[in-house]
Amino acid sequence: MSEDAPEILVVDDESRLADLFAAWLQADWNVETAYDGETALEKMGESVEIVLLDRRMPGLSGDEVLEQIREEGYDCRVVMVTAVDPDFDIIEMGFDDYLVKPVSKDDLLDIIDRIQTRSTYEADIQEFYSLVSKKSLLESEKSERELEDNEEYQELAERVDELEESVDHSVGQLSNHDDFVGAFQDLPGSDDA
Repeated sequence: MSEDAPEILVVDDESRLADLFAAWLQADWNVETAYDGETALEKMGESVEIVLLDRRMPGLSGDEVLEQIREEGYDCRVVMVTAVDPDFDIIEMGFDDYLVKPVSKDDLLDIIDRIQTRSTYEADIQEFYSLVSKKSLLESEKSERELEDNEEYQELAERVDELEESVDHSVGQLSNHDDFVGAFQDLPGSDDA
């Protein structure tokens, strides 16, 4: 396990199930467990990249824990792993994916892989649009000669070209895997859609 492996927080009041999920994941990730909502919030930190969260727990419910995670601004992915069948109430909830128990090891590993892939794509897409914006602004303000003579601009243009290929490939892969919408749900401005 590498030092930069993502942190995963497994939150479930059924301690045996939380420990089982953690055991499945520990070969590839740094995993913490919490058996109630209060402990989950205590263990939250910037290093936590993915939270596997049960909805129905005594004390703070998974829904309340999710709300706190979002209110406190943690930049992590949350997968609801629960016996609660989804209903219309999930529309307003800020999770990234939803698994209904029972969950197999393959299902769990697959969802973690997909969530990580989306995060990578999102970062590339956000960087791409940020750099394209800078490039366009410079092109509207500077002469072609000034742009040609500026090394930083040339590096920016090269990075835009590299990212354009990556983003095109990513979007193609996402649309092929029915993950297209999920990849964009956290992008700036997507709340306005």
